[in-house]
Amino acid sequence: MGRQAQIGRAVILDTALKIADDHGLDAVTMHGVARSLEVTPMALYRHVASKAALLDGLVEVLLTEIPLPPRAQPWDEFLMALAAAIRATARRHPAAFPLLLFRPAVTPAATSVRDAVHQALRQAGVPEAQVARTERLLSTAVLGFAVSEATGRFSRHDQAAIDADFAELQRWLRQLLPPGSTNQTAGNTVGETS
Repeated sequence: MGRQAQIGRAVILDTALKIADDHGLDAVTMHGVARSLEVTPMALYRHVASKAALLDGLVEVLLTEIPLPPRAQPWDEFLMALAAAIRATARRHPAAFPLLLFRPAVTPAATSVRDAVHQALRQAGVPEAQVARTERLLSTAVLGFAVSEATGRFSRHDQAAIDADFAELQRWLRQLLPPGSTNQTAGNTVGETS
């Protein structure tokens, strides 16, 4: 028997993402990943404790693949650039991306993306008690659009119409934020005036 492949968490998660991209989320199992890596399923457990941890890792990979825009940008430009990056990631991983709609971000790397959105919302003037809720609503709208586009729900429309719809969604989302917040920049914090 040949030497066993060297595996680690990153390799396992990359393999799981490839399986999801090629065969769908249902194909992402500990046995499927092990088979693809030519190791026994037990070899994975040292790095990924369970199927739930594997899926949490996939959420992390998808979210951290999204490049965070520069924090020096005004908060609304930051959020709109992030929304566009999310949409691009959904296009690259249409089979895996829906996972973000039904599985929360729980790993430190995955929650860092959510935390960046929370910070932008604070800079927009969203009251602290409403930051988490506002993020959930905004994220659900953007993720839902991205998943719908990537999985073909909008396929009967031409790309120009889809792009116009996304621009309109972004306009709507800006309007949902506190009055006057559109004049604040990333350097402002809650309580500061512009």
